Amino acid sequence: MLALKNLVKTYENGHQAVKGVSVDIKQGEFIVLVGPSGCGKSSILRSIAGLESITGGEIHLNNRRIDNEKPASRDIAMVFQNYALYPHMTVYENLAYGLKNRGIDRDTIESKIEKVAKTLKIADYLERKPAKLSGGQRQRVAMGRAIVRDPQLFLFDEPLSNLDASLRAHMRLEIKKLQRELAVTSVYVTHDQVEAMTLADRIIVLNQGEIEQIGTPAEVYHQPASTFVASFIGSPAMNFHQAEIADGVINFEHQSIFIAEYAHLSAQTIQLGIRPEHAVLEPSKSGLSFSLTVQAVEPLGPNQLVHGLVNDKVFTALTPELHFASKQVLTLHVAKQHLHLFDKNGQRLQALAQEVAQAS
Repeated sequence: MLALKNLVKTYENGHQAVKGVSVDIKQGEFIVLVGPSGCGKSSILRSIAGLESITGGEIHLNNRRIDNEKPASRDIAMVFQNYALYPHMTVYENLAYGLKNRGIDRDTIESKIEKVAKTLKIADYLERKPAKLSGGQRQRVAMGRAIVRDPQLFLFDEPLSNLDASLRAHMRLEIKKLQRELAVTSVYVTHDQVEAMTLADRIIVLNQGEIEQIGTPAEVYHQPASTFVASFIGSPAMNFHQAEIADGVINFEHQSIFIAEYAHLSAQTIQLGIRPEHAVLEPSKSGLSFSLTVQAVEPLGPNQLVHGLVNDKVFTALTPELHFASKQVLTLHVAKQHLHLFDKNGQRLQALAQEVAQAS
């Protein structure tokens, strides 16, 4: 449906924001571009929309090359972070504006707006001007203006970042339901990894203008391709500690465990990744155990974050709501299936399939 082929964007000051990004997006797919500020996600979105010219590569929409077309003829609708509504027009006029410009007759415009207003629950605000609306209502109008055009592709540029936390969670659900209902291919930009995890069919994690990983939310979370992805996706971030591996035997904190899937690896220093929720107080039959000296506890209601030191290095664990004193020493356990192994450059170590590992 949408194909980016070796997309490059270099600005006049010489900064290369996008460095040869290639991706194929399927019909009806909800893709989320995520990454820290300056990773190139907005540059990619604006290039697809035609708001910025590209330096190299091609953009294809439905088997039609569009990077050399004007924005208006690309059949793409974009929802902006700041809503971009006309302040002097009513909600109805804002929704109708694009359709009028395309020469669509009044009756068709009216029926389209009526349908969209009902879907987005904004029928009561049609005669109001944007200044009289709340942030959430303005966001619905901005989305309505995109939907009413019936485009081939939706682009969302951090549309929820101006809303408060509870409204953001509500609108996230609304956007997901709406996209499923309309089945329009969508590309959504955010730096909020909760938004990325909850909305996406597939997530594209970007780092300094390049793709670090493309995968489903589960793949990106459970099988991060690098320490960058592992630390960016997941809150709080994954813990990293240095360990040694040789022929599948991992040595960490004066103990050794054998993991058959890594028996093919030569002796090397690795980075061991452990998610906070996988460091538990109950002993594990097969895995690692280590001591944590408690420094601080952050209550979260049903559970708590315990921050401390493991061999003088900061470590965070997620535990049930229990009382721990400062400087108390806890024994934490991690099952071996929850260990993430990365090489010294931060790239995930490839495991052999379990059947292969058992056979060898």
